[in-house]
Amino acid sequence: MISRTSIFVAAGRAVGAREPDPSVRNPDYLAEKLLGDASTLDVDHPAVRALSLSYDEAMKDVEVVNNVRMMTIRTRFIDDALERAIAGGATQVVILGAGFDSHAYRCQTLLERVTVFEVDRPPTQAVKKQRVNDVLGGPPKNLTYVAIDFQHEDLREALMRHGYDPAQRTFFILEGVTMYVPEEAIRGTFQFVGSHPPGSSIVFDFVYRAMIDMLAQIDMANIPPAQKPYVQRFLNLIKDEPWVFGIPVGGEREFLAEFGLELREAFAIGGEESLKRYVTKSDGTQVGAQAIAEAMARMAQRAQAAQAAGQSTPPEGAQMSPERMREQQRLMAYQLAEAVVAG
Repeated sequence: MISRTSIFVAAGRAVGAREPDPSVRNPDYLAEKLLGDASTLDVDHPAVRALSLSYDEAMKDVEVVNNVRMMTIRTRFIDDALERAIAGGATQVVILGAGFDSHAYRCQTLLERVTVFEVDRPPTQAVKKQRVNDVLGGPPKNLTYVAIDFQHEDLREALMRHGYDPAQRTFFILEGVTMYVPEEAIRGTFQFVGSHPPGSSIVFDFVYRAMIDMLAQIDMANIPPAQKPYVQRFLNLIKDEPWVFGIPVGGEREFLAEFGLELREAFAIGGEESLKRYVTKSDGTQVGAQAIAEAMARMAQRAQAAQAAGQSTPPEGAQMSPERMREQQRLMAYQLAEAVVAG
């Protein structure tokens, strides 16, 4: 079965690529072409439905806004790291769990002297290859497809069967993968990355273990009515592709050090630094700010209405303090990081 996640992730990039302001536009102008008619891929997600709307209309939906912002931050962060890696002498790029990733096609000038490997599960890769043939006339000559099941096959062996050289400085992209893969396989992947020459690097996103634990304990009966639709839709999305791995809270450096990797940078997607760097427009406003403000106002109104109607509210003193709420948001946030093989 094709990865459902790969579809709505690419849809978020595609919608973001329509942003009029180039300073915050998602650079993945090929995402929409590679997806084609996403409505035929049987994924019910706001970002997929948004592809049939104008940009302004699509960005009235706060769920679309959140997806677009996340994918813009991820894409631009990865692009920046890729440019650094190539400038620093990387001669191979490995895209793990590639999905509809477009780097090999839209960055051909940057990668013209680099060998690129796209690694993914066979069903998803088959759809991707067909779309590349249909809309781009085939892959560039320096790209090799590697079909693999991360949980049951050895990554090093699979790559080397396709001409990969582990002695070369290499840049790895591990986007939207870590939370879906068991810990043993994730550790094997990072061990492989760490075995490369110094200066090799990896970009990856992850969640904290606290998020995985929280998802396993969600009781919809305790979710405020205003938030239930969003929580239920998220749970439905990960039902077929559950989240199983998270790094201990604040343990990024220690985790990476086990594999000879040094953390170069990490931040929360949606945190202050990521919003300032990647989704703040030239006029100082943020992408989707109006939709988010309106959604927050609606949630406040619903909460007030529920309280006025005598519906259950948290006991006196059970309300989170602003400090506790910020800490909770930090623990539950999606994280983005870059690490290098230590010299």
